[in-house]
Parts: sequence; structure tokens; C-alpha cells
Amino acid sequence: MHKFSPHNAHRLLDEERRKILPPEEILRSCGLSEGMTMVDVGCGSGFFTIPASKIVGQSGKVFAIDVQEEMIEKLKQNDLPENVIPILAKNDYEFPIDDKISDFTFLAFVTHENEDVEKFLNEVKRITKEDGKIVILEWKKQYEEAGPPYEERISQEELLKVLEKVGLRVFESGELNNSHYKIICLMR
Repeated sequence: MHKFSPHNAHRLLDEERRKILPPEEILRSCGLSEGMTMVDVGCGSGFFTIPASKIVGQSGKVFAIDVQEEMIEKLKQNDLPENVIPILAKNDYEFPIDDKISDFTFLAFVTHENEDVEKFLNEVKRITKEDGKIVILEWKKQYEEAGPPYEERISQEELLKVLEKVGLRVFESGELNNSHYKIICLMR
């Protein structure tokens, strides 16, 4: 599995991408609100992190985690608000963050980048509060020019089975747009 290259980080903040994936609208529609603590796993250069910091406001926090140091550095170049805490993860399965800290754990297009999706999701569960939400955005398993190769994508059906296996309750799932789907999970 390959990771998104930091050399292409500029593409993550592209205006066309904002039209297809309006970050504020997506975050609010999935339940992010003022005062929450959000963990953006695989934050990249901050496409969702920065809008999330505005939504949660000064009474909330956004922990922005990535396994690539270059991505964390690109995030820091954004003149981060005080409520954003950038964190370099040890690896895909160990986040240096407390247990049960997140009201809203957000995984945008990173689940397919993991060799062991179950192990990854178990770490995500560890940091999510008992009454918290886990929101997953992923690429549909289809051939298209944009995004990861077909072989590396995880279908919605496949991911739903893994989520059930790790003990997460799917609250909502469905199409986000022509290329992406979303799944909202609640801790059991």
C-alpha cells in the first residue's frame, strides 16, 4: 500500500477538490459541532483540519495526526489556529494520543492506505470516546483517473464487514459523490 505523496500535497488544497468535497459542509453534515474534540487521522496538509477548527471553535480542539513528517510540516505552514494540535504518529497503528479523547474521529481517504485495516481501526477505536463518532470517507472501488489505483481501494461492502468485525456500529453509510462514499460509525 502506498501513502499519498507529500510532493502532491498542493493537490489536496485544490479549488476543484473543494467543489467535489466541500469540507465545512461534509463535516457539519456528519455531526461535527462547536465544542467538540476532533481527531483528524491522516490530516495531510489540513484540507479538513482547518475548516474543522473553525467549526469546533475556541472551546473545541482538533488533533491533526499524520504518519508523514512532511505532511505535518505542510500543515504547520498554514498559520494554524490555537485549537489545532499537530501530531506525528509513530506509525499507522500507534497514535501518541490519550485513550477516549475524541468526540469525532475523522478518517478521510486513509483507511485504504493500511495493510492491516482491522489493526488500524482498533487504534481509531482506542482514541474515540464511548459516545463518539468515527467518520470514514473513502474512494469507491471503481476505475477512474483520479485517486489511488483500483487494486488499493476498499469497497464499501468490504469495509462494512471489517467495521462489524471490529465491533463498530454503522449509523449511516452511502454515496458522498460519484467517486467517494462515507460511513459514520458509533462505538458499540
